[in-house]
Amino acid sequence: MQKPIKVAAKSDAPLVAGAIVGIVREHGQAQIQAVGANAVNQAVKAVAIARSYLVEEKMDLYTMPTFVTIEIGGRSCTAIRFYVRAMSALTGVACPVAEEIVH
Repeated sequence: MQKPIKVAAKSDAPLVAGAIVGIVREHGQAQIQAVGANAVNQAVKAVAIARSYLVEEKMDLYTMPTFVTIEIGGRSCTAIRFYVRAMSALTGVACPVAEEIVH
């Protein structure tokens, strides 16, 4: 499984959206990780923008947010990880992916 896209409070949401779309086009799914309210806000905006980038391809995205414990500078902290998957905008059926999401 690919590494998560790490989103910070000052991340540019349209750039993160472009990264999401690129990974989803290649793998059918992506992971985004954020720590803190402002970073989570940027991550959510990026997913919304990424959805708009895929409209012409008749694709949509859905996301499953989860809490994960990560280590930053030797300290444990809680992050939110968004598992983002592609689906057909016409049928609502998930697009095939190379591997399933494992928690």
